[in-house]
Amino acid sequence: MPYFDAASSAPLHPVARQALQASLDEGWADPARLYREGRRARLLLDAAREAAAEAVGCRPDELAFTSSGTRAVHSGIYGSAAGRRRVGRHLVVSAVEHSSVLHAAAALEPDGGTLTEVPVDRAGAVSPTAYAAALRPDTALACLQSANHEVGTVQPVAEVAEVCRAAGVPLLVDAAQSLAWGPVEEGWSLLAASAHKWGGPAGVGLLAVRKGVRFAPQGPADERESGRAPGFENIPAIVAAAASLRAVRAEAAAEGERLRALVERIRVRVPELVPDVEVVGDPARRLPHLVTFSCLYVDGETLLHELDRAGFSVSSGSSCTSSTLTPSHVLRAMGVLSEGNVRVSLPVGTAASDVDRFLEVLPGVVSAVREKLGAPVVASGPAVAHELVVDALGKRCPIPVIELAKVIADVPVGGTVTVLADDEAARLDIPAWCEMRGQEYVGESRRERGSAYVVRRVG
Repeated sequence: MPYFDAASSAPLHPVARQALQASLDEGWADPARLYREGRRARLLLDAAREAAAEAVGCRPDELAFTSSGTRAVHSGIYGSAAGRRRVGRHLVVSAVEHSSVLHAAAALEPDGGTLTEVPVDRAGAVSPTAYAAALRPDTALACLQSANHEVGTVQPVAEVAEVCRAAGVPLLVDAAQSLAWGPVEEGWSLLAASAHKWGGPAGVGLLAVRKGVRFAPQGPADERESGRAPGFENIPAIVAAAASLRAVRAEAAAEGERLRALVERIRVRVPELVPDVEVVGDPARRLPHLVTFSCLYVDGETLLHELDRAGFSVSSGSSCTSSTLTPSHVLRAMGVLSEGNVRVSLPVGTAASDVDRFLEVLPGVVSAVREKLGAPVVASGPAVAHELVVDALGKRCPIPVIELAKVIADVPVGGTVTVLADDEAARLDIPAWCEMRGQEYVGESRRERGSAYVVRRVG
């Protein structure tokens, strides 16, 4: 069964498995002790730190191992904010950061923290100029992911780092998605990453803090990992994480080129094979293994279940999941379609034949889901009114958009359709549908229950 969700968690790399098994026998003792078992454990830990630091592009004494990538992000934000408390409590982040960054920033608000979110363009990229405009005299920290976890867009880290340096503001880079493919562009002050994203074991994160960056570890004092990651180090997992990072980086150039070609095949073929699809993310400045697209008139959760039944494990940023009824904040910030969203992220070693079979299966799966939901095949019918109202209150995505598509042809050119909906996804999906279908989105007005979205027929 092809696994196409490496952006969530990559399969354990063979080198990681070998290193983990080997170090279980040697890395169990306390590396802080002076007896021989402790010295052996210390040697393993030091060697892993040096290997990871080389891959990150920092000094070994600048790098600490944490219990996860999320913990690395939280520790980096809290420690930097505390170290620069005299400067202020203002944070600057992009609107498409990972939730770990946004949650950490929100947790600082009760203590006087403030937040500015820098918008992105439709491809999901930030503008260095916009970052520069968001920086203030009381800005303690800026955060920017090196590449987006949902759509794969690579951010201009070096340019943003330069404007932050000019303003005297440290930049924390979340490199979880990109570190396997190469070092992050220069200029960052703090960097966080997660081993299970590159084929290392879960439960190991990296936090690098450059010398000279004001940093005050939070929580009770601990002598482990320079005080930045309390608790006994999981040396076997750390050794496996460092070994697998070195291994994937050694094969990154060749494997990245191969996977980029497979992803490009998906980017080109999906819109040709499936009607009413929007491929999102930057078409050129992107991760080599990740592609995301959204299908009109499709329930994202149902689509993922059907693809799973067909033998493909993929992910989604769609609003229609069992855990949430709000759109992905990444897709919302980009202003792109959220319904029927599919993220394909290919792990190392993915066979071209698996991608070909995915492209064979996808059209039929999408068509079957659309048919179940009663999606329009061809918009037709006589124009009967200059204004129509569609009541989609209480209906979840993509039903409001499906109902709009069914009746748009029933008004003459210049006429309007008003869609009443209380699903938050409609605020994003109706304007996105208008852009895809060449219709005019007039606007939204709030009602006692939900909102009224007005669309004018253009042609």
